[in-house]
Amino acid sequence: MRVWTFARFMRQILKSGPADLEWIQSQGLLAVKLAQIFALRSDLIPVEKCRQLQQLYQHASSIPSEAVFQNLEKRAPEGFFDAFDEIDEVPIAAASVGQVHRARLKTGEDVVIKVIKAQNEKSFRRDVRRMRRWLRIFLIFMPKLRRVGNPVALLNHVADYTTRELDLRNEIAGADELKEIQMDIDDTFQMHRLRFPKYYHELSNEHVLVSEFIRGDSLEDGIDSGTLSWSTLLDLFRIHGAYLFGIGTFHGDLHPGNCIIDDDGMFVFIDNGAICHAPPLVSSSLFRFFEHLSNSNLNGAFEALLGLSEDTLDEKKKEEYMAKMYDIYHDFEMRSVGEQSLTQIMMKTVRCAVEDAGAVFGEEAFPIIRALMYLDGLVIRTHPDVKLISSMSPYLEEFRACLPIPEPVPRYTN
Repeated sequence: MRVWTFARFMRQILKSGPADLEWIQSQGLLAVKLAQIFALRSDLIPVEKCRQLQQLYQHASSIPSEAVFQNLEKRAPEGFFDAFDEIDEVPIAAASVGQVHRARLKTGEDVVIKVIKAQNEKSFRRDVRRMRRWLRIFLIFMPKLRRVGNPVALLNHVADYTTRELDLRNEIAGADELKEIQMDIDDTFQMHRLRFPKYYHELSNEHVLVSEFIRGDSLEDGIDSGTLSWSTLLDLFRIHGAYLFGIGTFHGDLHPGNCIIDDDGMFVFIDNGAICHAPPLVSSSLFRFFEHLSNSNLNGAFEALLGLSEDTLDEKKKEEYMAKMYDIYHDFEMRSVGEQSLTQIMMKTVRCAVEDAGAVFGEEAFPIIRALMYLDGLVIRTHPDVKLISSMSPYLEEFRACLPIPEPVPRYTN
């Protein structure tokens, strides 16, 4: 993506009217991935604009059907077609990385075939290289951005998880990794409402993935129909939050299209190729921040972020930091998500922690912040009247009691 193309892209995102989704998709995979992130930022752009951009989760451009079969003939495992009774020509879903076709095996099992769009990887890597070059030049003139909302770090995160998604073998490996964690902690923390798709290894490779057809609705479908209950979202937070804070290994792209609630009421995580690993210092400091915040212990919450500081704060600096944080969280407990989004206040929190306390979140923090943005976006769109942080309190207590959350060592002086 060239500089002028990026400028036009940002105009599509920030202008008052609807974005030209066809144009965004025509600019390649990087443009789509960045637009998907903006689709969650109702604190930056209007809610209606967010909803329009969210079409890019499940309704991206499709490969013509005849090209799909040509693609399969060239890139699928040997003898692939011999295993099928039928393959639907029209895709049931099309995302930025690939698209999905329903099919039936000769054994009678209903499955889906995910096919990587052949042109994506080469153009994506080229666009990332270009954008990385000019962002580094931009940071020379605005060095503070390197520590607060570092655009290069965000770009690196998008590039990393998207590149992994382009190799469909990572989707099987990622599901296996999350499933193994689920089984390992089952004695102390049960996730019986979570399952993963069945994959057909012998019919899958880097470019083609065959998995079970899941009967149910995605979270996006539930949002559109108005049937996604608050208790369901809290159950999802309990599961995803355990991976996020308690384990530090989690699904790095759990947007509303990547979680299906099947006919048995089970959460099914799909597109598991982008598994992220958060450093214990970052995940535990953020956990302690939210734990104290949910219990109305603002002082403890603000001090928790000091565990990420590279500086040794004297008493004066610490007082200045605490005063600014108290100002950010003035009346926070009285406001619902619709009145003040978690994403919006977290951006102010990160800026204050970095600029006034020397906190360093690093590139590793972006997946966690992104996961919180997804949760915040879900709640704003479905239950804007709730107070999210206080609702999280019992689940955070369960994480503390049942999961191996390390205690970070503060780096500041009293």
